[in-house]
This record gives sequence, C-alpha cells and structure tokens, in this order.
Amino acid sequence: MKSTTVTKSLLAGLALASGSAMASPEPLQQNNMSLALANHLVGATLEACHADDRTAVVAVVDRGGRLVALQRDDNIGPHNTVAAQRKAFTSLSTKTASRELSAIARNNPESENLNTVNELLLLGGGVPVEVNGQVIGAIGVAGAGGSAIDEGCAIAALETLKN
Repeated sequence: MKSTTVTKSLLAGLALASGSAMASPEPLQQNNMSLALANHLVGATLEACHADDRTAVVAVVDRGGRLVALQRDDNIGPHNTVAAQRKAFTSLSTKTASRELSAIARNNPESENLNTVNELLLLGGGVPVEVNGQVIGAIGVAGAGGSAIDEGCAIAALETLKN
C-alpha cells in the first residue's frame, strides 16, 4: 500500500514538473529545407563561384542531414562531391560554419578529437542555413579553390535570402 502511495506521489510530482498533468504531447513544429529553397541556394552558390571564375560542387542538406539538392560543375574532381555533402552535414550537425569548427578543433584541446568523428569534415565550405532563428539545413561547397573561397560562395548565396 505504501509503495502505491509513493508511486502516485512521484507521478503527480513529475506531472507538475512537466507543466500539466493533463497536457498531451504535441508534435514539433519546425521549418525545414524545401526543394525549391535548396535549388535556389545551389544556383546562387554556383553563381557566386562563377562570378569569380571558379567552378565547384554544391550540396544542400535538410535539418535531418539528408541531401536535398546537389549540383557539380564540369571538371570537378569526384572527391569534391562527397566533400561538399560532408561539409554541409558537418555544418548542420554542429550549427557552425565548418571552417570555424576546423579552427576550434585545431586550437582547443577539448575539441581536437572532432577530427575523429567519421561523419564530420573539418574543412571550410559548410555553412548552416538559418530561418527564423532555426537551423533548417546547410550548404556545402567544395572544389572552388580552398576553404575560404568555398565558404565565400555559400555565404554569398545566403545573402540572397536577405533581399
């Protein structure tokens, strides 16, 4: 009898701590990367690279890290396709530009093992896509001529969303 009273008291306390004993769980309401937005970002990224006479491959992932859009210029090495996807995933997963994360891993002893996580690629060119304060996906760029250039193309694409 005593254990039943303790269990009821514990459950009542948990219900109060969670807000309401009668509240039912609600699904999350989240923005996500649409195909139209991903295609826009791919196009704007390539346009920015082309404006500097650069070629690249661009990948856009959604908030779950799934590939939504990918486009590769001619004559880009095949390794860059995988790199672009992994840069985008890295940026999405950490909600940080991959170039910044690379610097953090190099300069912070507590973060230096980030390079051992197979899914992460600590090279610049991945940038999170944020809408209404939520990261809804990321852009990854590879093959444009270096991490800073890759990242610059992605940032230029994000600027098109502000206009």
